[in-house]
Amino acid sequence: MQSYEYDVKPKRSHGKRYAYFGGLLILLVIAALVVSIVALVRQENSENDNSSLRSPTPNPLPTTTINDHNSSPGSPTTTTTDNTVDSRSDSVVECAVNGAVRSPVTRNTCVNTDGCVWQSRSRNEKTPACIYKDRVGYVLDGDVTIGANTWTARLKKTGIDKVYGMDVYNNINVQVEMINENALRIYMYPDKLMNASEIPDEALTMDIPRKLSSDKLYNVSFTTEPVFGIVVERITNSTVKTKIIDTTVTGTIFSRQFMQLTTRLSSGHVYGFGEHNHRRFKHDMDWKTWPIFTRDVAPVDEWNLYGAHPVYLNLEEDGKANMVFLKNSHAMDVVLQPEPFPAISWKVIGGVLDFYVFLGPSPHEAVQQYISAIGKPLMPSYCYRQTINAVLLYIEQAIGKPLMPSYWSLGFHLCKWGYENLTVVQDVVERNKMAEIPQDVQWGDIDYMFNKFDFTVDKKTFKDLPEFVDELHQNGQRYVIIVDVGIGANETIIEQGRVNSPGYEMYKDGIDMDVFVKNHDGTVLKGEVWPGLTAFPDFSHTNATDYWIKYIKYFYDTERVKIDGLWIDMNEPASFVQGSITGCLNNTWNYPPYVPHILDGHTGSLYYKTICMDSKQKWGNHYETHSLYGHAESMVTYRAMTTLFNKTRPFIMTRSSFAGTGKYSFKWLGDNQSQWRQIPWSIIGILEFSMFGFPMIGADICGFWYAAQYEMCLRWSQLGAFYPFARNHNAKGWPHQDPAHWDEAFNSIARRALHIRYKILPYLYTLFHLAHTTSSMVARPLVFEFPEDKQTRDVDRQFLLGPAFLVTPVLEKGKSSVEGYFPKQRWFNYYDGTEFAVSGQRITVDAPLSIIPLHLRGGYILPTQKPANTTVYSRQRPMGLIVAFDKDTSARGELFWDDGESIDSVTRGEYLKVEMSATKGKYLEYKVIKSGYQAALSLVIDTIELYGLFGFPERVIVDSVQIPTSSVRSKDKIIELVDLNLNITESHSLSWEFF
Repeated sequence: MQSYEYDVKPKRSHGKRYAYFGGLLILLVIAALVVSIVALVRQENSENDNSSLRSPTPNPLPTTTINDHNSSPGSPTTTTTDNTVDSRSDSVVECAVNGAVRSPVTRNTCVNTDGCVWQSRSRNEKTPACIYKDRVGYVLDGDVTIGANTWTARLKKTGIDKVYGMDVYNNINVQVEMINENALRIYMYPDKLMNASEIPDEALTMDIPRKLSSDKLYNVSFTTEPVFGIVVERITNSTVKTKIIDTTVTGTIFSRQFMQLTTRLSSGHVYGFGEHNHRRFKHDMDWKTWPIFTRDVAPVDEWNLYGAHPVYLNLEEDGKANMVFLKNSHAMDVVLQPEPFPAISWKVIGGVLDFYVFLGPSPHEAVQQYISAIGKPLMPSYCYRQTINAVLLYIEQAIGKPLMPSYWSLGFHLCKWGYENLTVVQDVVERNKMAEIPQDVQWGDIDYMFNKFDFTVDKKTFKDLPEFVDELHQNGQRYVIIVDVGIGANETIIEQGRVNSPGYEMYKDGIDMDVFVKNHDGTVLKGEVWPGLTAFPDFSHTNATDYWIKYIKYFYDTERVKIDGLWIDMNEPASFVQGSITGCLNNTWNYPPYVPHILDGHTGSLYYKTICMDSKQKWGNHYETHSLYGHAESMVTYRAMTTLFNKTRPFIMTRSSFAGTGKYSFKWLGDNQSQWRQIPWSIIGILEFSMFGFPMIGADICGFWYAAQYEMCLRWSQLGAFYPFARNHNAKGWPHQDPAHWDEAFNSIARRALHIRYKILPYLYTLFHLAHTTSSMVARPLVFEFPEDKQTRDVDRQFLLGPAFLVTPVLEKGKSSVEGYFPKQRWFNYYDGTEFAVSGQRITVDAPLSIIPLHLRGGYILPTQKPANTTVYSRQRPMGLIVAFDKDTSARGELFWDDGESIDSVTRGEYLKVEMSATKGKYLEYKVIKSGYQAALSLVIDTIELYGLFGFPERVIVDSVQIPTSSVRSKDKIIELVDLNLNITESHSLSWEFF
């Protein structure tokens, strides 16, 4: 095994000459050479023994990193939790035997395939039997060039010439860039002559601040034999180093339409990858394969779904975490290997391997770094103190900070596909109003359109839609419409459409502006979606934004519907015919040599339920850009909305997404089903998309497909009241399921849950502001808040809003109690203030049908407001504070407040910022940091609720004045200070005494 040691700042490439410390260098080189010779001899002996099956062992890494910390040999030796015994002695890689159409691999086909060897797998049948030999991959070809922050090398192939019938590239290039103290980039690409496609900068630019400091959290080393590999280790105070990335696994392959790389992990605690319907938040690592490729398919099974998010978080055994993102939009498989040798194999069918690694060190900080390159130490409160100028917050980015929602969008939403006419919609809104169900937003699915043509109103069934929307606005409510990507191209229906909607020429204008996706021969590609024959806009085209602006404006001005937001759907893109109405050519774009394990991939094609892969867009062939289609539409829709309505924040909800789409739109989890099993799955999806940079995320409450059952819908309504995005939505042909559709008992319970949501909206809105400015998460898994607590690592039936508000829903039929895990903290029942006698264990809590268990975490202060039927009116009501004391009887919190919709309130300084702190169980400070929102002068804090106070305060002083004893009262275990009338734009101090 050959060893390379590099000086920190060499002036040139050294080859086999090493700049080091005199005699010490010579000794190290001699020692390394001895180890290398011995290892090489052993390796050659092993390879010459053709009769033996491969039993790989980890290779020691004799390299020295740039900070002179020696890499530790071997792989993690954690214990597998799977019942199946794993017979491996290292990570392995399945050999490329079968391609597009898969069949079982036999010993004979294995040993007759280039670079493959057959191994025994009797102890775990999931382990691949046909694996790559040890010397399959790439080795160093020449010298390594080392710059101040960047290492580069050229590699040449070894051990294999063909993969899935394609030539393996003779040479590839590797570049490792140490970006800053907590981030690095690993970039592997073929020679530029190969023209490997990459994601256009217009679609996603990882603009991470390049500033490497001495506080770097990691070391990098190269291994050169038996195959080339990159090792990234976390720097710790311990003598044991944690490997974050270790690619010294055989089987690295680059070809025109297939790339493969395997990396060992620090542990088997893996979260992320999307979009899928994962059954658990923490991944099952037992040889699970997850395909990534955007697809129109309901989240029922474990297929590839609407979005593409090739990113994961790996929680290390000590609670630190790293996050790894592959910037690649091609179809791919991700194969997970279990402990004791956890690993991930990436199998990608094009482009380059462009990895970004974020070191945290906490899970939450790793997520922040992935989203926006911000990862600052946690304050004792749930927020981060903003030490960065507000303008700079909008410059730093990785995939990009999420869109800031308008306040009204945090209210409750209602929708149904199958509103037969406007009268039905009016009845739904009216009955929920009469049932006193808070509702901020009514949505319009495709029913409102004329023959399903975008941006039209059916003048027969929805003739008075403009007046209805005006009435919603007068009542403090909003209206959002669906827009599909399929533009109607049937000339007969277009003629009818001109009568229904004069001036509507969406297909003709698309032709004239040249914005449609083209076939391989340059003609407009035609598919079929809801309007029948359709064309598909190329949202990467330079004219796409003007095209979109024209028809949003047409709907607003000519059709006279004053919409408040757009719901962009079917944008994977989806088509009801395969590829196009004329089919697709039989070439390697439509039928690639290797098809990932996508739904219907067994057919050998990629275009099932979408468009041909060889169709043309500005960003490239659809083969390269398919999973960017919805992302591009979100970008165009954002530009269009902010151009037309440049003073208010756009509300855009997308189904398909990619890394960075959260900068432009919000996301929901798609067409789920009205089944009990789907309720816990929704929590997992929400937590994952919170990781992916979509804090505004939710699932269709009560389910989309099929008839909702009473108890299921009621429990789902309780849970959905605490989704970051709360919308009840269901499908055509099934009974209505809005809250007021049910009986008064249902109404009362759903109303109570929604009133709690509306009460804590100031807290939720502050969380969204922090998500927008610092990339912190709104919905959070317990493991991200308590990463060192091993009991939290599998918890995914509970979640937190921010760090302080814990939701433990009932997820099974007929249950009147639920078990939850409560980490070692003070936890208070939201309803009555009761504290658990013990924590740090699983606890069963009562949950009759009328209650969803909610708990407050000690140490936090939550701003609140008296609820109303819409946010327009709740924002005018008195505010309050919930103070939950920790074991030291302290708590901290924050409030952000503005007009709730201006796109530039922060940059203009028109907002209120407050920090709150409680200390020693008897002092409370309310400190105004920024008072720039004049309308807040009319708001007061009327009530403060104290949880966990040791005693009853007899004498309360507010701003140096004692309040009446009648203003101090107890409600169960909660101490209430009422009738305070404290202006929220002024600082206040409170104290109390016990007698």
